[in-house]
Amino acid sequence: MLKREIDSTDRKILRILQENAAISNVNLARRVGLSPSPCLRRVQQLDEAGIIRRRVTLLEPAAVGLGVSVFVQVSLEKQADRALRTFEKAVLARPEVMECYLMTGDADYLLRVVVPDIPSFERFVLEHLTHISSVARVRSSFALKQVKYTTALPL
Repeated sequence: MLKREIDSTDRKILRILQENAAISNVNLARRVGLSPSPCLRRVQQLDEAGIIRRRVTLLEPAAVGLGVSVFVQVSLEKQADRALRTFEKAVLARPEVMECYLMTGDADYLLRVVVPDIPSFERFVLEHLTHISSVARVRSSFALKQVKYTTALPL
C-alpha cells in the first residue's frame, strides 16, 4: 500500500464513487471537473494506495430472502491470543456474519448477522457459534427496523 495525500479533487472522486461505483470514467471526470485521462489516473492511484478498498454492488437483504438482522455480543472465556485467533478464523468462514468487531466493554466481540428467519439464526448459534472453543456467552438483539444504513464514509 502506497502513501498518498488526498486533496479536494480526490475527495470529490471518492464521494461520487461511494455513491455509484459503476459510474463511467467520462461521467466521473465531468462531475469533478477533470478530463477523462487525469481522472482515470487519480482513480488508479487511489486504488493502488489502498484508499479504495474494493467496489461492490449492495443488495436489498429482504429482496434476497435475508430479512432478519441480528446483533450478537460474544464473550470468550479468556482473551488469550490463541482464543482470539480461533474465534476470528471461525467467524471469517461464516457467510451469515456481515461484520465482526473486537470490542471493549462487556462483550469481546460484536457481530452483525443476517439470516432468512429465526430458525436459521438458531441453527447458526447452536451449530456454529457455540461450537467455537472458548466462547463463554452469546447475547443477541434482533433489529426491528433499519433506521439508517450507509456504506459511504463522511468525506
